[in-house]
Amino acid sequence: MAIKVEVFSTNSCPHCPAAIDAAQEAKDKLGDAIDVEVLKIDESNENRDKAIGYQIMAVPTIVIDGEVTFVGAPMADELIDKLESLL
Repeated sequence: MAIKVEVFSTNSCPHCPAAIDAAQEAKDKLGDAIDVEVLKIDESNENRDKAIGYQIMAVPTIVIDGEVTFVGAPMADELIDKLESLL
């Protein structure tokens, strides 16, 4: 089963694109081993509720398999290393 990577972001966040890019680089490298979903909390009540459920207080935040793992935008290598350790 693929590792689930959720990237919580907003449209106005200046750091969110870097987190999304890191997740995309991880997807490009690890392929079907991970499933990446970008959740814009300012576009959907469902995404906002999910962020509240994880007690997310800042964006970008990356949740891996239901666990808040990065607050802020990690370097792509950091994210890839973390994901590879879970494979």
